[in-house]
Amino acid sequence: MNTLSYKTISGNTETADKKWFIVDAEGQTVGRLASKVAKIIRGKYKTCYTPHADCGDNVIVLNAEKVAFSGTKLEDKEYVRFSGYPGGQRFTAAKDMLAKHPERLIEKAVKGMLPKNTLGRQLYRNLKVYRGSEHNHEAQQPTLLNLDTLK
Repeated sequence: MNTLSYKTISGNTETADKKWFIVDAEGQTVGRLASKVAKIIRGKYKTCYTPHADCGDNVIVLNAEKVAFSGTKLEDKEYVRFSGYPGGQRFTAAKDMLAKHPERLIEKAVKGMLPKNTLGRQLYRNLKVYRGSEHNHEAQQPTLLNLDTLK
């Protein structure tokens, strides 16, 4: 037997079979939704997963305004941003962000679960979040994905 013929095949962007999925966020808890979406974007549910390459799928999240928080996070959780100037630290409550910009809330949760490097920034572009049930990606023929079936 020739053991030199065995080659470990490493997946890359060209060999990855990227698909488009639709996820309905209605009634989903924000953190659990974000962790599953981050795994799909990263490609961890695929057999060709490679840590250093973009082998994941594209995800469209709909009904961003209908997500749920567990416990008292809706009132207690704060999002912090900083302008870089003295006194430029700004706080936004989760309740206010959910009312004004629910897309940003899910985007921020998913982005925090991706790697903090150039690969993470590339993977973040595979996420599309929309308020309501309308999106403009019909040409990609996305398939509906039930997050309750994923582990």
